[in-house]
Amino acid sequence: MAAADGLRIVARYGVGVDNVDLAAAAARGIVVTNTPGANARSVAELAVALLLLLARPVARAAAETRAGGWPRLPGLSLAGKTVGLIGFGAIGRQTARLLAGFDCRLLAYDPLLNEATAAALGVRAASLDELLAASDFVSLHAPVTPETRGLVDAAFLAQMKPGASLINTARGELVDEAALLDALTSGRLRGAALDAFTTEPPGGDNPLLALPNVIATPHMGAHTDGATTAMGRMALADCLAVLRGEEPRYRVG
Repeated sequence: MAAADGLRIVARYGVGVDNVDLAAAAARGIVVTNTPGANARSVAELAVALLLLLARPVARAAAETRAGGWPRLPGLSLAGKTVGLIGFGAIGRQTARLLAGFDCRLLAYDPLLNEATAAALGVRAASLDELLAASDFVSLHAPVTPETRGLVDAAFLAQMKPGASLINTARGELVDEAALLDALTSGRLRGAALDAFTTEPPGGDNPLLALPNVIATPHMGAHTDGATTAMGRMALADCLAVLRGEEPRYRVG
């Protein structure tokens, strides 16, 4: 920002602005915008895909079949299972909509949760303690804030139902990776699917990547045609508004 004398707006593709120095932008009169909701469906679709891959060992079965095998690998049916959603914003709500047809029980924890909205989607509001104790799958959809940074720590993981799985399509900073490694290697958790890491890319020496019960993807939740088109249009519209001297629609700073 200091080197960009003519910079008037930073238009963030996506919702999170934790990688933008909002204070520095404000001090320089630089507007910061984001694109709320534009990638919600795409991230929710990935969350459900990862959940299904944790339930059914599709990747391993496909690899062994391609190699000439014919494995019989046990899996889990989602019917009758409990899925806990931590964070019930646009992505959490979309995830609930997509899971509605799987006959699973849906719980949600969010300090700002609207219980009527949740109930309309077949989701029951729960405390964090209740959600962790009851859920077979816990899916993270929370932003990074001082309150949520490192939320998934040793105490959090110890409260999870034995044999449960964790899905993170939100931010890597939500998870204490060392504590997660311990929970996975000890057998406390059945598995984890991670689309976000504390350091990105995590590097081949990250011990989580060596575990057979970890599915890792390269922060690809928003990488679909629908999401990128919507984010581009929203970001461009706000850029043009600022350049015209108008108030942008999705200003965050």
